[in-house]
Amino acid sequence: MSSSPQPTTAQIRETLSAAGFAPAAVEVSASRTPTGLAADAVEVGVLGDSGCVMAQLRAGTVATSVLPVLPNGRCFLGSVQR
Repeated sequence: MSSSPQPTTAQIRETLSAAGFAPAAVEVSASRTPTGLAADAVEVGVLGDSGCVMAQLRAGTVATSVLPVLPNGRCFLGSVQR
């Protein structure tokens, strides 16, 4: 993933899986828009025991935070790439 400033949804999932995160705990937004353009940013949420580790990947930079788990038991609202 470090070789790509804007990794795809699949690359993010593969990297997190290789790092030992359970696929069911990982939520990733789409890396492409419905019209086929690259998304400006990709959002990632990893469900942990006491919260969600959230990350935003944008133009080769990463911003992270830890947020509470949503009432639905997930990190994202709406649809995610699973």
